[in-house]
Amino acid sequence: MRLAALVVCLFAVGGWAQTRSTVDLEMMTWPELKAAIQGGKTTVLVYNGGTETRGPQNVNGGHTLMGHATVVAIAEKLGNAIAAPVMPFSVNNANANLPGTIGLTGPVFAAVNEQVSEQLIKNGFKTVVLMGDHGGGQKELGDTAKQLDEKYAPQGIHVYFCEDVYKANDEFDKYLTSKNLPLSSHAGIPDTSEMMYLGGDKGWVRMELVATALGDPMRKPGEKRDPNAPRMNNGISGDARPSTVALGKMIFDMKVDAAVKEIRRLQSQGTATQQ
Repeated sequence: MRLAALVVCLFAVGGWAQTRSTVDLEMMTWPELKAAIQGGKTTVLVYNGGTETRGPQNVNGGHTLMGHATVVAIAEKLGNAIAAPVMPFSVNNANANLPGTIGLTGPVFAAVNEQVSEQLIKNGFKTVVLMGDHGGGQKELGDTAKQLDEKYAPQGIHVYFCEDVYKANDEFDKYLTSKNLPLSSHAGIPDTSEMMYLGGDKGWVRMELVATALGDPMRKPGEKRDPNAPRMNNGISGDARPSTVALGKMIFDMKVDAAVKEIRRLQSQGTATQQ
């Protein structure tokens, strides 16, 4: 009986130990983080999520929830990086008709990313990579990274903007088109599928509502909305009904792979510049 209890205890302790993160800054102690930096993990990833309405079927924190899973996966695949806490606000604006969005203005968003980056540099990181899950704020991230890189490059420290993690959505859209699946700009197949894949069993998606998750139709560039067509106005731009876990895994993997490839390219260019 005692032996069985000991085995259970050891298994529990071992299982707990295995859950300790080696890349997620907010789940590490300071000695663990310091050892990781001294051991070569001198790159830190600053991923911007967002809090906004995402249709009746998806929770408002989708950008941040997806962002955390994405940035941790990127850090693990890079092997030399730490994932900073995901930023929960993006360039956006609240709307009382569809409550749930908490946005920042572009200048405030840029200033927050600038200060966070400089704080991480003070922590000992030599490379900071800015990324964003939300369309709003991409320009600000690029401008902030350029400004900080010019400031710190003489010290051998670099700040980069990884844009391909967001651009992966364009490649995914091409796949959807090839399969005659509807495109969406918000809360449609990409968002809903990825949230189903990452958190369908965690309450991220109201699965019973996916079958009716139809929003306002996507318009082609320059196309005006038909004033006679009724608006759904439910937070969905497009059609989320064909969403699947398999499609969610596809877009997630595409984002991670695109980011890893671009970050490695940026780092190799930075190393070559220093030589």
